Amino acid sequence: MNSLSRNKCLDRLRGGETWDILVIGGGATGLGTAVDAASRGYRTLLLEARDFAHGTSSHSTKLIHGGVRYLAQVNIPLVREALHERGLLLQNAPHLVHCRDFVVPAYHYWQLPYYGMGLWLYDRLAGELSLGRSRWISRTETLTRVPTMRSQGLRGGILYTDGQFDDARLAIVLARTLADLGGCALNDLPVTALARQGGRLAGATARDLETGEEFAVTARAVVNASGVNADEIRRLDEPGAPNLIAPSQGAHIVLDRSFLPGETAVVVPKTDDRRVLFAIPWSGRVLVGTTDTAMATLPLEPRPLEGELDYLLDHARRYLEKAPARADIKSAFAGLRPLIRPAGAKGIAASRLSREHVITVSDSGLVTVTGGKWTTYRVMGRDAVDHAARVGKLPGRPSATASLRLHGWCLPTDDQPRPLAPYGSDLSELNELIRERPDLGAPLHPALPYVAAEVIWAARHEAARMLEDVLARRTRALFLDARASLEAAPRVAALLAGELGRDEAWQADQVARFKTLSERYLVKDG
Repeated sequence: MNSLSRNKCLDRLRGGETWDILVIGGGATGLGTAVDAASRGYRTLLLEARDFAHGTSSHSTKLIHGGVRYLAQVNIPLVREALHERGLLLQNAPHLVHCRDFVVPAYHYWQLPYYGMGLWLYDRLAGELSLGRSRWISRTETLTRVPTMRSQGLRGGILYTDGQFDDARLAIVLARTLADLGGCALNDLPVTALARQGGRLAGATARDLETGEEFAVTARAVVNASGVNADEIRRLDEPGAPNLIAPSQGAHIVLDRSFLPGETAVVVPKTDDRRVLFAIPWSGRVLVGTTDTAMATLPLEPRPLEGELDYLLDHARRYLEKAPARADIKSAFAGLRPLIRPAGAKGIAASRLSREHVITVSDSGLVTVTGGKWTTYRVMGRDAVDHAARVGKLPGRPSATASLRLHGWCLPTDDQPRPLAPYGSDLSELNELIRERPDLGAPLHPALPYVAAEVIWAARHEAARMLEDVLARRTRALFLDARASLEAAPRVAALLAGELGRDEAWQADQVARFKTLSERYLVKDG
């Protein structure tokens, strides 16, 4: 088992190794690109400025799906591609991606055939990787599946199946898959400059945020996969490069499970701004989202706007008998989508911009890949590596990721404890850690589904360097219950400090920083 060893990767940088492909950015796209490159046998290095999936890639709606909204926009190629990738992910990462039933409620009889035909097409576009046929269900079955659905005027619903996952966990698994393939993934190592030789890109300079040490990295090809920050990296290459990204914010709220008991998610097919809204069971909570708000700035830690919170609560109240209020929100978070605004598209609403990905190559050879969404990360990575191989004059090799089993691959079994199932085949080693130290089997907090051993595991095997890394991304504590995660913070900091060799001053600083962060996820009543 190859852990994410930061020290070993830093030693490889100090040794002056020449890389075939350098990937800048440790979100879905960057990790997918690096895994694809390494699977072809290219020497691959990934550098992330903060933590893996720190930004958008840990703030999604947690769906692996074709996108029913894109079907309404008649973007058939994108839906077909995404449904194909959904099927591959269910095969290649069954410990991380699972099926979830969804119901589209109908309050007018005409909606049953209308939505039914759309979802019939959705099923057919999946081809041989279909998850099963959608079907009409009666009013009684709709209320049986979703007891809290607003019953007045309900005529029935359409039931279909899609994919669900934990975004940050998939990101960590991709980083570990890269390590398994012989590549390196380093967090907290931002690229500060790009290097040229004879007018062509030949690498980059990066700085370790922990120590301040600088590294000169030599690479035959450089891929910019930094999401909403792609323009920032592009301007290291071409200072006058025009903006390519039109960032859009998607906000979510997390509620107690009592608002949506059962295992069936709800889809509101048409909101006031013509979006699709989801209410989804997730990790013992209910996730409601999302919005699509154009953003002029790129905050490091975006937070839901007041209007977005009102929007989500208002639409949830329209469809749920138990009406949620601000006081019921356990956590609220927002992510920034790196949407592409085509030339002449000024004034188009963010919700109408395409989710397809775009690849550009600069005069000096910088390959930029952006746009897209989590479901299609593998295709984005494949296409980016195809371009990078040509730019770097690397030996041509086909992508191997369509059938590549991701780290921890195993088929879920009924005897696996649900909160630990995402560890897959690593679960036996995690359980061994608990057998050696029974105290590590204790919950981190009564309101959270995590145990102390996961903190130790995150430090030893998953490159967790800070308290935030553990509570926001190695576990999802901050997203599930911001207040409970803050209460657990001192204990988690102590466990992490023991593994990393940090002192009490470090622990106090980490808790103070996390308190500041958690306040952005808390919603004040009224």
